[in-house]
Amino acid sequence: MAIEIRSLEAALERAITLIQSENTRIIIGLVGKPGAGKSTLSSYLLKKLPKETTALVPMDGFHLSNAQLNKLGRIERKGAPDTFDSQGYIDLLRRIKTDTSNSIYFPIFHRDIEESISAEGVIHPHTSLILTEGNYLLLESDGWSQVAQTLTESWFLDVDNDRRMARLVARHIKYGKSPEAAHAWANGSDKRNAQLVEHTRVNADIIIYLD
Repeated sequence: MAIEIRSLEAALERAITLIQSENTRIIIGLVGKPGAGKSTLSSYLLKKLPKETTALVPMDGFHLSNAQLNKLGRIERKGAPDTFDSQGYIDLLRRIKTDTSNSIYFPIFHRDIEESISAEGVIHPHTSLILTEGNYLLLESDGWSQVAQTLTESWFLDVDNDRRMARLVARHIKYGKSPEAAHAWANGSDKRNAQLVEHTRVNADIIIYLD
């Protein structure tokens, strides 16, 4: 049965406990529906944990480019499981887990341009704790099933659905969608993706309840 955590402070304590108890590089997977607060939690942990030994690797860096999505006819479903390079993400996590001798570079997604920039992020040899966040870390289909094997622990974020949707719509508006388009996307593609993510909750090691 998953352990329940009910505050940011308790999540931080859990991360510190892992650091103190593990002798190998730690990878914590932060999983949740779109708008669940993954970035809020990762930002909090990054502020509180040692900067020189902690890093964030978002799954979103492995979005397929808009050009590829157009070729595949998937641009209107951007954010769905099959609109990512899941194997590339898995290969990165495997290397992060085992290669502590070299710098490891990875792509970072930018919402303002809706594209990823390759090799923008870096994991240094001395980095001991990696936070990786995304919707599909515990999905067992569409090429994602091997992600969980690379994680030291998986944390599923649970948040009030009305609050989550309001935050999601606001985010879409912030990055250029009209209010009508933002609501349509949140209740269309995002909603379908959220339903998939909810089914993966049972695979998580930790459930984190956020206000």
